[in-house]
Amino acid sequence: MLRITAGTLVFKARWEDQAPRTRDTLARLLPYDGALLQARWSGEAAWVPMGERAVVLDSENATSHPAPGELLLYTGTLSETEILVPYGETLFASKMGQLAGNHFATIVDGREELRELGRRVLQEGAQRFRIEEAD
Repeated sequence: MLRITAGTLVFKARWEDQAPRTRDTLARLLPYDGALLQARWSGEAAWVPMGERAVVLDSENATSHPAPGELLLYTGTLSETEILVPYGETLFASKMGQLAGNHFATIVDGREELRELGRRVLQEGAQRFRIEEAD
């Protein structure tokens, strides 16, 4: 299980079995701290830019249409490396066009707060973000 903190909101997520290489790669980076921003091209989603951090992975359990709470890792081939956090209707994209990210975890506790997360990112701006293994 994962604990995800976005501002003052706390979520629990389960690792997805269909993305074992992505899980193993991300687990080595945890805990990970960053900023959660509104995604400009993806609809109702926020993203955590990971900057120049190189994450080398093949497509694994990849999608462009994640449901709310389905977390994606994009490894930065057309755009920068990032974690996508959908809070509503999402089509994952960048200014380069449609993207697909590895669906590595799904929020299972706190899903009812995803709309509030979206409201905060839109109206209040960047939120502190932390993803870590849960106890």
